[in-house]
Amino acid sequence: MPKMLTDIEIARSADMKRINVIAHSLGITMDEIEPHGHYKAKLADSLFTRVSAKPDGKLILVTAINPTPAGEGKTTTSVGLAQGMAKIGKNAVLALREPSLGPVFGVKGGAAGGGYAQVIPMEDINLHFTGDLHAITSANNLLCALLDNSIQQGNTLGIDPRRVQLKRCLDMNDRALRNVIIGLGGRLDGTPRQDNFIITVASEVMAILCLADDLADLKARLGNILVAYTYDEKPVFARDLKAVGAMASLLKDAIKPNLVQTLEGTPAIIHGGPFANIAHGCNSVRATKLALKLGDYAITEAGFGSDLGAEKFFDIKCRAAGLTPDCAVLVATVRALKYNANVERAALGTPNTEALKRGVINLKTHIENIKKFGVPVVVAINKFGTDSEEEIAFLKDYCASLGAKCALSEVFAKGGEGGAELARAVCETIENKPSNFNPLYDLNLSIKEKLMTIARDIYRADGVKIELPAEKAIAQIEALGFGNLPVCVAKTQYSLSDDPAKLGKPEGFIITVRDVKLSAGAGFAVALTGDIMTMPGLPKVPSSENIDISENSEITGLF
Repeated sequence: MPKMLTDIEIARSADMKRINVIAHSLGITMDEIEPHGHYKAKLADSLFTRVSAKPDGKLILVTAINPTPAGEGKTTTSVGLAQGMAKIGKNAVLALREPSLGPVFGVKGGAAGGGYAQVIPMEDINLHFTGDLHAITSANNLLCALLDNSIQQGNTLGIDPRRVQLKRCLDMNDRALRNVIIGLGGRLDGTPRQDNFIITVASEVMAILCLADDLADLKARLGNILVAYTYDEKPVFARDLKAVGAMASLLKDAIKPNLVQTLEGTPAIIHGGPFANIAHGCNSVRATKLALKLGDYAITEAGFGSDLGAEKFFDIKCRAAGLTPDCAVLVATVRALKYNANVERAALGTPNTEALKRGVINLKTHIENIKKFGVPVVVAINKFGTDSEEEIAFLKDYCASLGAKCALSEVFAKGGEGGAELARAVCETIENKPSNFNPLYDLNLSIKEKLMTIARDIYRADGVKIELPAEKAIAQIEALGFGNLPVCVAKTQYSLSDDPAKLGKPEGFIITVRDVKLSAGAGFAVALTGDIMTMPGLPKVPSSENIDISENSEITGLF
């Protein structure tokens, strides 16, 4: 039996095309790319100007059911779908998020796909790439430094150190930084106060980069970041600290999307990387809009399940950017559905149709979620080698009983060839089922009403419990005139509820909102539910232990 290649070995054996060749395939000139080596490039602003009048292609969102802790291959399916489109003669452009170093060195690994459905150069994309996340980290922390300096240097704005809203960030899972004391030492070392670090992908600067239309919009949004309140309860924004110009200067290259390719040479635009469980979970508006101009089909993804990434894609990103999705692909796996029937993770590879029949209610709920937005849905069964024929047959029959088109996806093992069936199903759905897209709620509802709508209609909760800190925060946000913003719920990805132990389709539960944060620059309010953390921690045995580099600079252990 031949040795199975690892993801990084598959990626390294690919016959990569120079980035100018990939650009040329999309009609992009050499003057419109800014190469970062031979195989990746930034896309210049002049390209946006030139293609702005072109008609848009069809927009396809890839989302998923609630996953197991290992993830279920949503990015892999997105990449394989793009390759599958090419196999059936369609011009598709992929638009994905950038990986965060936190999961790369933590538990999930990278976010460049897997097997024979990857974006490359895989090592670069999963590690430093073109430096976007570092620029975001620097811009965020510059603002933090200016804030504390303003307090130190006479505090002319009257900032109350106990009411600082802004958090420092780091693109790494480091639980020791969740709660810290800064400013210790002498008078020259700053004003002591409690502070918190969050992971970069949960920062408002990341969200702003992903939602900004251009540099001017970026600057306006940066200026609207609420950094603190004064002693007399007045808001202080980043523009009050005269921080906008310097922050935007750090982000001048980061705002430009990145062009790479899949293993089969399909163009891929990768830009921005907010998590969907603690942020809005979508790649940049600029990348998606560019993919729509350059391809007949633009394939993008939103993190985790329809209860998180898809809801935020529809209610936040599409609303902000004026996007209309034509189809949603819902990735499901046999093993994740068995996990939702409380099968132990170690036993997910063992055939168990009875457990699948119990767990499939989770799939049904996610199908219903997408239909609530008026978007046609195609179920992609991401096939694993441990899936039995009986399990696959049951899942296909179940989807048919719900009136949902279903296709088998074997992209991990077969690349584009394994995604052709899914590509055809998506194209047929777009041709025969027009989208009647509408967001879930009216922005004129109160923050509490919007929270209740999401909890009731998407999570299937009986109600929402607003704890006292959240009550006070909502009252202050609405008093400032920001009550008409959409709501970005930070919630566990493993359950439709805010309790990761409640699998399948939980019933008889309420969602507990412990705090609400205003992201005025990004244009939404963040509701923190359950025990969700905005700075993850590392597992007992982190993925970093398996990563190494040889004397000839070959990296191993990435996945």
